[in-house]
Amino acid sequence: MNMSDTHSPASMPGLALGPVLYHWPREVVLDFYAMVADSPAEIVYLGETVCAKRRSLRRDDWLALARELAAAGKEVVFSSLALIEADSELRSLRRLCEDDAFTIEANDMAAVSILEERGRPFVAGATLNLYHPRSIAVLARAGMRRWVMPLELSRRAFADIRAALPETVASEVFAFGRLPLAYSARCFTARAHDLPKDDCQLRCLDDPDGLLLKTREGDDFLVLNGIQTQSAHSFNLMAAEVAGPPPADVLRLSPQSRHMPAILAAFDDWRHGRAGGGELAARLEDLLPSGSCNGYWLGGAGMQRLPTPAAQA
Repeated sequence: MNMSDTHSPASMPGLALGPVLYHWPREVVLDFYAMVADSPAEIVYLGETVCAKRRSLRRDDWLALARELAAAGKEVVFSSLALIEADSELRSLRRLCEDDAFTIEANDMAAVSILEERGRPFVAGATLNLYHPRSIAVLARAGMRRWVMPLELSRRAFADIRAALPETVASEVFAFGRLPLAYSARCFTARAHDLPKDDCQLRCLDDPDGLLLKTREGDDFLVLNGIQTQSAHSFNLMAAEVAGPPPADVLRLSPQSRHMPAILAAFDDWRHGRAGGGELAARLEDLLPSGSCNGYWLGGAGMQRLPTPAAQA
C-alpha cells in the first residue's frame, strides 16, 4: 500500500511490520530483515525509535537495508525517535527528514514541523496522540497521509474517527505486539542494573524482548525497554476480532525476537480469510513471551483478555 492511497472500505488491509523496538546485535537485525524480505508484509518500518545510543546499525546500514527491502517490493518507511532529548538527536532527525528517498513516520512534533517545512508527506505515528478528527485534519494539511491510531483507543473510537478521516488520510491500527505505553527521559533498564543512564553499558542488549517486571503476586505486569515502558502481555487483535480484520487500511505488527515468520503468516491467513481469528489467536498463544491481551480494543483495561462480542453472542 503506497502513501498515495486513501482510506477505503476495502475488505483486506495491508500488513505492516513496525520498527524493531529492542536493541538487537547487528547480525540479528540483518538476519531478521532478510526474513522480512520474503514475508507477506507489504510495508516495513525501519530505524531506531527508542534510544539514540543504540547504534548496532549505522545510517548507511539502514539505507542499504531499505534499498534491499524496496527491491523486494516492500514500501519502506523510516521511523523517527519518539523522544528528542539532545541537540545531536535533533540534528540526526533533520538528516533523516531531509533524505527524500523514503517516507518518514513522524513520532514527535519536531519531525512533523521539519517535514511540513519540506513539503513532504508522512505517516503520523501513534506517539503523536491524535485522538480527534480536528487534530487529524490539522496534520493532514501539514502533509500526513496515514494516521496510526493511539494504542489505548477502542474499536468504537476507531470507527468514529475513521469515519471522519479526510479522504487523503489512510488508517493504521496496531494489531500485534507488546504495547508501548510510555517514554521517559530516565532509562529504567540502566536503573534496574544500578547504572547511570550516561554509562548504561547498553545492558538492553541482554534482553531481546525487554526486561520483564512482575507484581508482588508473581504476575507478569510491565516490560522495561530502555526509556520505554511496555505491556508484559502482547496485544493480539485476532483475539478481539475473531470474525475478521476491522476496516483499517493497514494492520501493524510489532517485532518480537522469536517466531515472527509464524506470526506474520497467521495474520496473512486471517486477512485473506483462510482461517478464523479465534483459531489463529489460540495457535499463537504459546509463541508469545507472556501471553496476550485485547482489553483496550474492547473498551476495557489494556492488560485484560476479554471475551469478544462474537464469543458473547
